[in-house]
Amino acid sequence: MKEERDPIRDITDIRSMMERSTKFLSLSGWAGVLAGAYALAGAFIAYRFLGFNPGGIATDPLITEGNLFSLLPVVYTAILILVLAVITAVYFSYKNAGKRGEKLWNATSRRLLANMAVPLVTGGILVLILLAKGFIGLLAPFTLIFYGLALYNASKFTFEAVKFLGIIQICLGLMGSYFVACGLLFWALGFGVAHIVYGIYIYYRYEK
Repeated sequence: MKEERDPIRDITDIRSMMERSTKFLSLSGWAGVLAGAYALAGAFIAYRFLGFNPGGIATDPLITEGNLFSLLPVVYTAILILVLAVITAVYFSYKNAGKRGEKLWNATSRRLLANMAVPLVTGGILVLILLAKGFIGLLAPFTLIFYGLALYNASKFTFEAVKFLGIIQICLGLMGSYFVACGLLFWALGFGVAHIVYGIYIYYRYEK
């Protein structure tokens, strides 16, 4: 006797196959949580141990060239956080891709990175210009804005939650641009708290 097919199940299977071919679904919630933890630790170190005080920048947002050298430890800390976050994201995405029987580097992941590249590269260049000109108070907010634009731009190739994370980053960056004295706080909320909440959501929604 021929087995009857379930049309609803067939539609679900087809939809799943199409989604796997057009979206990168190997992003890890744990990567988001750890990236947020790195950011919070970095913000604490910058404020508590490296003397980075956004409140002082609010009254004099332009820093002289001679004082830029004192900010190098803060810049190195930010670079270290970025490197750790990227390594963590690649590691957990590689593990998730393996569990799904997929390759990490495929056409979809390339499209995702390509859509993130323009806002990230543009923002990175602008941040270097601001740093060279001494506009230190705008560094943290602008990194949030351009990172948010990159997430929003790439969200069509991955989870829908990435779009909302991008919008949150943009909003926090705009608020940080206006309230310069709270720039580091908004940065910690965006790269730290928002990433942790996003990571927990992704883990319980798609991984557990």
